Formats: sequence, structure tokens, C-alpha cells
Amino acid sequence: MLPPAFYPASAPTTFSRSDFGADFRWGVSAAAYQTEGAWNTDGKGPSIWDEFVRRRGRIKRGETAEISADFYHRWPQDLDLLNQMGIDDFRFSVAWARVLPEGKGIVNQKGIDFYSRLVDGCLTRGITPWLTAYHWDLPLALQQLGGWTNRSVVGWFTDYVELLAARLGDRVQHWMVLNEPMVFTGAGHLLGVHAPGRRSLGGFLAATHHATLAQAEGGRALRAALPATARIGTTFSCSYLTPARPGLARDERATRRADALLNRLFVEPALGLGYPVADLPLLNWLDRYHQPGDEDRLPFAFDFLGVQNYTREVVQHAPYVPLLWARLVGAAARGVPFTDMGWEVYPESLYYMLRQFAAYPNAPRLLVTENGAAFPDQLNLMGSVPDAARQAYLQACIGQVLRARQEGVPVEGYFAWSFTDNFEWAEGYAPRFGLVHVDYETQRRTIKDSGHWYGRFLAGEQVRLPR
Repeated sequence: MLPPAFYPASAPTTFSRSDFGADFRWGVSAAAYQTEGAWNTDGKGPSIWDEFVRRRGRIKRGETAEISADFYHRWPQDLDLLNQMGIDDFRFSVAWARVLPEGKGIVNQKGIDFYSRLVDGCLTRGITPWLTAYHWDLPLALQQLGGWTNRSVVGWFTDYVELLAARLGDRVQHWMVLNEPMVFTGAGHLLGVHAPGRRSLGGFLAATHHATLAQAEGGRALRAALPATARIGTTFSCSYLTPARPGLARDERATRRADALLNRLFVEPALGLGYPVADLPLLNWLDRYHQPGDEDRLPFAFDFLGVQNYTREVVQHAPYVPLLWARLVGAAARGVPFTDMGWEVYPESLYYMLRQFAAYPNAPRLLVTENGAAFPDQLNLMGSVPDAARQAYLQACIGQVLRARQEGVPVEGYFAWSFTDNFEWAEGYAPRFGLVHVDYETQRRTIKDSGHWYGRFLAGEQVRLPR
């Protein structure tokens, strides 16, 4: 029996797909760099991650994504798996450097053709494609010009999404502009643990402002280029935050500062509320990157927001952490169940973040565009992959989505992360999030028990959560 954390008592005990309504979307998510491989095939240019993984000590065990799950070559087989599992909605991203090897200028037709075949392959199988324009893999040629710290990136990105809209917009109806801008700016430019591996407050602030502008300008470019029926969104990483010592004023203030940074930094400008400087004064330094008219360019009326949640974080006042004056207290230190990523098992976090995003007075519809967990998986002698912990976690989180929906939160879809096992950035291949197991030596796919369950749930099987 799994610990009680996997079965919070707050969600409905029994539910099925029908409880969410006929229009609720059910899918899985994936990302180009994490799955495609073929890093220099058919004219693709290098990305910042292709360079970053080759730096000594950056990726655990020195692994790279040169092959990964080989989705570039095996996508027909993988789409057939989606059909087999009864999954009708597939979120994937485009590798910018595959279609524009230098990030701008000459188009790589073979790269465009790949995504065109992928979209057609989805549609012929009755699968709805959901396209994310940017999932962290900036072309290396643009990084050499400053990347996200160079204001010109806004124009480069706008040109790129206009290209995608022109070539794929006749068939793709669902678009996401950016994937988790807080992560690729923070982990990539402030902490240095993701590509491009910078550690600079100024670089982080510049990248933040330019990504916020690109988020809105990309949305406007898609709106202008796509049919009126297209739906345009963007996605945000988020974690429900609680103070380490509830009621202690300095921990409460630290939690508000962390919330402004981790959960509010990009969504509030998009909604026309500006940056959350009142709760995080260091954001006043963003002014040095502003140009006249920027305040009017930051908002965009997205059709939906993608909520991407995996855990909660517990926040403690930390006088030795300058500017933020806060630190996160890890799950292991608190003695609570955690995943292979070290993240606390806390399904209710998803409910609280849906409530938080829905509370904005002008918030659009919401979708859960990523949610999942990494646990140790092994292909057994019977040729199956038992993963009871992942199945229980997904069931509990879906129950929290229903809880929010029953309370009036306008959440209209759920996408599990991830479809297949893949390259998990700086963690390499050890953490496995997939509903489908990948043997990286043979590229053999095996649907895990959680994947079989998800298919049965989508076919109408009822969930009964133990208490």
C-alpha cells in the first residue's frame, strides 16, 4: 500500500471520464529536444542544449540527447501507440533549429517537412495536434548573438512563429507559444543548471523581460496569421507554496516573494497586471530593460493558459539568500514521500494552482498541459512495467482536477507528462516520467501499467481512490 500522500481525502473518491464532460480534452505531452534525437540530421542546426550537454559535468553521467527516444525516425510507431492507448490529443514542440538552422534566415525545408508529416500523421489517426513553438531549445547561432538577453530575440521569435503558422496553421488548431519561461530563464540564466548555463542576475532579468515580450508578441503573430478558429495559449510552471512555519511573519513574507518569482512573474504581465514588483522588489530592476511602449506590449489575450504542476514547495526565510531572502525546504529534509526528482508527492498542489490561476479576474480557460511523476521503472521478465506509484499519483491528480472543476474552475483539459520516457535535461535518462517505457539500447517501447490504466480510464473505467 502506498503512503497516504498518494490518496488525499480532498478529491472525489470515485470518478470516471464522464464526470469531466464530453468536451474535456485528454492527452499526453512531449518535447522535441527530449524525444526526437537526430540532433544534426537533415539539415538541423545545433541548439543551446546540443552544446550544453557536451560540457563536462553539466549532465549526470555525461549523457546527451543525440538519439534519445529517436522520435524523429519512430514517430509513426509512436502515433500508433497513442491510438492503441486511446489517446486523442498529443502535445509536442517544434525544434526551432530544425526548421531554421541559424535561428533566422534560410528555412530548412526538410525540417518543415518532418513536422508537416507529423501533423498529417496525427490527423489521419484521429489525433489532435497541440503545437508548442518553444520548449527551451534555442538555436545556438542565436545564443552566440546573446540569445534571450538580446532584445532582438523578440523579433527572431516572432518571425519563427509566423513561419510555423504559414506552414502548419492550415492543419494545427491548438498552439502554445512558450513552455515554462520561468524555468528557461531562471535555470538557464540565473542558476546556470540548464542551457545556456549562465549565472547572472542581469542576464536573468534581461531574458525575463524579453521572454515576456516574446510571449505576447508571439501570441499576436499567431493571432494575425492563423484562422479565426485557432486557439492560442502558453504554459507556465507553478508550485503551490506554503510557509515552513505557518503564522511566522518572516516565513509568510518569504513565501509571498517566492510566489511572485516562481508562479506570478510571467502570467501577470500577460494578463495586463504588470510584473509583481510589490511582492518582489528586485523586479524593479527590470526597468533598465524597458523601452517606451513595452507596458502596452506585455499583455496578450490568450485563449487558454497551460498549468504545469508537479509538486508543492515549502518556503523558509533565509537571510543569507540575497534579494529573495527565501529558500525551499526539500521533501527529503521534511521526511515526506518524494519522487525520483526529489519532489514531494503532493497531488493537491495541482488543485491549489488551478484555483490560484483561475482567481485572476481576466483569466482565460485553463488546461493542465503537464503533470506527472518520475519513479523507478523496470521492465520485468514478463515483459511489463509495473508502476503502481505513478498510476496512483496520476489518479490522485486527476481527482484534484475534478475537484477544481466541480468548484467552478474553468479547467478544460489534462495532459500527462510524459508520453514516453525521454531525456530529462540535466538529470539525463535516469528519471522516467513516461506512460511508455523506452529501452534506450534497443528503442523498444513498452506501455507501462500506468499507460494501460490511462487508456482504460479514457475508455470509461471508473477510478476508486482508497482512503
